[in-house]
Amino acid sequence: MARINDNYLKLKAGYLFPEIGRRVTAFTESQPDAAKKLIRCGIGDVTEPLPRAVRNAMHDAIDELGERETFRGYGPEQGYDFLRKAIAENCYRHRDIAIADDEIFVSDGSKCDTGNFLDILGPGNRIAITDPVYPVYVDTNVMIGNTGEADENGAYEGLVYLPCTADNNFVPAIPEEDVDLIYLCYPNNPTGAAATREQLAAWVEYAKAHQAIILYDAAYEAFISDPDVPHSIYEIPGAETCAVEFRSFSKNGGFTGVRCAFTVVPKVLMGMTASGESQALHPLWNRRMCTKFNSVSYPVQRGAEALFSGEGKAEVAELVAHYMGNAKLLSDACLEMGLSVFGGVNAPYIWVGCPQGIDSWGMFDKMLNEANVVITPGTGFGSAGEGYFRISAFNSRANVEEVCKRMQALGL
Repeated sequence: MARINDNYLKLKAGYLFPEIGRRVTAFTESQPDAAKKLIRCGIGDVTEPLPRAVRNAMHDAIDELGERETFRGYGPEQGYDFLRKAIAENCYRHRDIAIADDEIFVSDGSKCDTGNFLDILGPGNRIAITDPVYPVYVDTNVMIGNTGEADENGAYEGLVYLPCTADNNFVPAIPEEDVDLIYLCYPNNPTGAAATREQLAAWVEYAKAHQAIILYDAAYEAFISDPDVPHSIYEIPGAETCAVEFRSFSKNGGFTGVRCAFTVVPKVLMGMTASGESQALHPLWNRRMCTKFNSVSYPVQRGAEALFSGEGKAEVAELVAHYMGNAKLLSDACLEMGLSVFGGVNAPYIWVGCPQGIDSWGMFDKMLNEANVVITPGTGFGSAGEGYFRISAFNSRANVEEVCKRMQALGL
């Protein structure tokens, strides 16, 4: 009989979002009339149409594929040169960050890349995870065998958990022990917190001193408004020697259903072989991409390129302003209810303290059944998320205004 990967059996019963889906399905089946009024502010999925610049570029690319003279088949696994250059110039070099075109690897999503990057990292690494945390970082380490079993609180043996609380503004303290891999996400999902230049510099110094690697998820970079918050970890001197950066077009360009992202792997970034020799990660990631991935479709990459055009940048700015306007409304509504509110300034997520006497899943059920609004329970992001819930600002303005009214009507 074929053997399975037993590590999958260590995973908790339900990934956060499928469990939310299960509860929502049960609600809609039991209360069909109320379900018609349901507003979803749980999963961070965008709602507004693709920018016109993107649609036009994709239409043109489809027309190219309709002619023999301009037809394209397989593209480069790392991404087309036109998109890699546009990313390197607009996301990095215009900020005086010396990232080369071929250090950019185009993919179909940062969620995929943060998990797939473990393919080129060996066993025995000591892994630091923030708590609360985007579940993918934890679960992919469980799947690959980097952890032991989970305890009654869902914490896995073998991971170093870095508590993020209101006391530290949801940016964890530097660990006193040695770790090899560090997952950081700023602006943060789920808390909406942002790390300052000084805080990121401390992490880079730690990583350099301990020969660790930072896996830096910057998927929400476009929502930064604070000038003291870096848009890239490579704004910190020396970060290119100790960090991989993951970026996405999902939120700023509305690509959640279109699928396009990229990962930056600097050529000077090194790991260590089993025999103790230094090894560049860039060629290993390149080989992984060439072996397991056939790149993103040509029309999608042309659409992503269009986001860097003058028209595209203006439309991205409008999308960001729309969602951050939603965040302001949601934050204000929660504050008026007397709740503790975090995030919503440099990120499109509102992290809210539960009312006294209600836990995270209790608040989820209350919002679902009494306000007909889907939120995300904080405990689903880790034990330190208990007592909080997350509201996504990705929605129409009309829906957000209605959510604010329904929340205030709860009388918490």
